[in-house]
Amino acid sequence: MILDDFITITPVGLYCTYGDFYLDPQQPVKEAVVSHAHGDHAIGGSQNVYCTAATESFMKHRYRKFAAVDFHIQQYNEIFNIGGVEISFHAAGHILGSAQVLMVYQGVRYLYTGDYKLEADITCEPFEFVQADVLITESTFANPDTRHPSAIEEIKKLNDTASNIMLGAYALGKSQRIIQLLNDFCPDKNIMVHHSIMPFVKIYEEYGVKLGAYKMYDRKVMKNNHQHQVYIVPPMVFHSYHKAINVVRAFASGWKNLQQQNGISLYISDHADWDAILETIQKVKPVQVWTLHGDGSQLKDYFSSSLEVKILNSK
Repeated sequence: MILDDFITITPVGLYCTYGDFYLDPQQPVKEAVVSHAHGDHAIGGSQNVYCTAATESFMKHRYRKFAAVDFHIQQYNEIFNIGGVEISFHAAGHILGSAQVLMVYQGVRYLYTGDYKLEADITCEPFEFVQADVLITESTFANPDTRHPSAIEEIKKLNDTASNIMLGAYALGKSQRIIQLLNDFCPDKNIMVHHSIMPFVKIYEEYGVKLGAYKMYDRKVMKNNHQHQVYIVPPMVFHSYHKAINVVRAFASGWKNLQQQNGISLYISDHADWDAILETIQKVKPVQVWTLHGDGSQLKDYFSSSLEVKILNSK
């Protein structure tokens, strides 16, 4: 029997009362199961953190000695137990080391996706479809009007300009994917990377991910070469240099509002769009779908006659 309160939303984050642990807590806790290392899912200071090896590496870089008291590293598909709940990680395809969390309790399978994407991305482990009774899915882009274009076709747009490009991208995950895409599909571009992104790039390479050529940003190179330079910067830098001269601006994101006032739109998302969420539901074959991180109302309407959809984050 599916337990309606197996996962509840608390001020601290998603809580599994039956196993007494949190999923991606927003405050330090005793037992934290962390899906991936983005700052809105992985905070420092918890006592026991269960995650993949790459997630540990990213968290240790970001939080140093405050990352956690103890890390418990799990391989994909390896079963471990917290408070009587059997847990295993399965690749989520979001960033390197990102994991879905399968929780089995009293014979019922609950699958928390964390953030995920189905689109091919050679910089991280490909999404694994896992069957479950309850699918607890992010719904960031759960809107029938949102269909992400091909990342390859989007990155090829940069070949249409010879001008230097300031390219905004999140430091972890997106930047590394952009470096790889530029190397593979924009061979004339010289890639320069902001210093704050470099440690994450190095960690990717330590895990055997081949990104291709890039250099640390050099102001002189940009100043003396007015063509074919791409400078990848984190969001804060991108927004602070909104009047940068002699560059075309682009920001790699699935969000429309981040494309406005840029010279080139670059719709490259690391989240599942409407079609990907529907495909995931079809292949996971859940009896119920619980939604998080976004608006699940359109999924609820779409499945109104065929599947129970519960919006966990409804106010």
